[in-house]
Amino acid sequence: MLGKIAFEAMDKAREDLEAASLKMWEKPEGPFKEFIACDITCELLEKYGFKVEKGLFGVPTSIRATWGSGHPRIGLLGEFDALPGLSQKVSTKQEPIEGQTYGHACGHNLLGLAHVGAAIGLKAEMEANNLPGTIVFYDCPAEEVLTGKGYMARGGAFKDIDLCIAFHPATMNAVSTGSSNALNNAKFHFRGVTAHAGGDPHNGRSALDAVEIMNVGANYLREHVETDVRIHYVITHGGTAPNIVPDYACVWYYVRAPKREKVEDTYKRLCKVAEGAAMITGTTVEIEYMGGCYNTLNNKVLAEVALEAMNEVPRNEYTKEEIEFARQLNETKKEQLDAIRKRFNIPADAEIHEGVAPMQNISGGGSTDVGDVQHMVPGIMVRTACYNVGAPGHSWQITACSGHSIGNKGMHFAGKTMALFGLKVIENPEIYKKAKAEFDEFMGGKGYVCPITPDLKIPE
Repeated sequence: MLGKIAFEAMDKAREDLEAASLKMWEKPEGPFKEFIACDITCELLEKYGFKVEKGLFGVPTSIRATWGSGHPRIGLLGEFDALPGLSQKVSTKQEPIEGQTYGHACGHNLLGLAHVGAAIGLKAEMEANNLPGTIVFYDCPAEEVLTGKGYMARGGAFKDIDLCIAFHPATMNAVSTGSSNALNNAKFHFRGVTAHAGGDPHNGRSALDAVEIMNVGANYLREHVETDVRIHYVITHGGTAPNIVPDYACVWYYVRAPKREKVEDTYKRLCKVAEGAAMITGTTVEIEYMGGCYNTLNNKVLAEVALEAMNEVPRNEYTKEEIEFARQLNETKKEQLDAIRKRFNIPADAEIHEGVAPMQNISGGGSTDVGDVQHMVPGIMVRTACYNVGAPGHSWQITACSGHSIGNKGMHFAGKTMALFGLKVIENPEIYKKAKAEFDEFMGGKGYVCPITPDLKIPE
């Protein structure tokens, strides 16, 4: 049976994978600072016989691990960063961990190691049956700020793969052909002249006024962009006291849209709004472009193979304790729970999703830099249930489940799905040919243009 050797190897590695996942969960790290997670992952890959390279492409916490030779060259896209302000104990009540500033509220401790598990399983079956092909595992930092893979791509990553598969923890087991949004990310720094706000305001030039006028202009701009464009912002600095005309203010913007071209067009218009606000207020503006990412481009041919694999992998069985843990978490979001179950056709009494959803074509408003790689080679993303059905995105509930056995079971299910996907691609070369033809047709001769410009430096 295809996958039997891979699954057995992954079951043997289960203890190592779970121990590594827990270590990462206990020591969550922010973007481009994932040094502990990087070392944990490298040690595990070396133990299982991979050639491991760390800190390539000008990105200190990047990893590339390889095994095998020839084609297809299958890319596995891991991640391991965490989110600020979302530390949490393994508890059904919100209980932050004292002194911990980050938390795995997106389950990236599970995400990266699911791909490691897939690599271990693939290698075992390929080695046993002398199968052709190369496993190329990439672990990528800073997905939460949407630039890690872009920085890696700028440095030459992902050029050595034919196709890629990515996994993300979720509330259900599913494969989707929908897409996420492309994005640009920038801070607008306005500088004016300070003055006494009561005594001589006429001598001041308020940087805060410029920020507020920019925001008004951006809100009017919304009327004249397509309805699927998103513009959102926060004021990061607005002054120090009401009686001082602020000589510095800053506003931070995200621009999102389903296509990279729309993002770039809207971003250019937003920059003109900022320049206009500076002219109106007699201030100056410095635009700090911080990078961006592409929309995802999930390949339909690969999606069918991934869904087939997911349906063939043995399903998770949950203990009474796990179900009760999920039930108590779901109780905190009871109002939305029925709507979620109805929307995704999940059984009304399900606390954790145990089935496999039919193929979906659901596009989301969020973004991920997986889209960058999917504009370089054909790719697909799968999702598995790693937390309770009602868990909101980027929440303490996800942090709790990511350190719980519920998360571990979703991690192993994802790893086996990706391993079997890889074996199916190796077994049937026509899959790659068809996937590449679909990719080429969609791209229409256009190439990937990295959103991380040459002048950008990795944030310190």
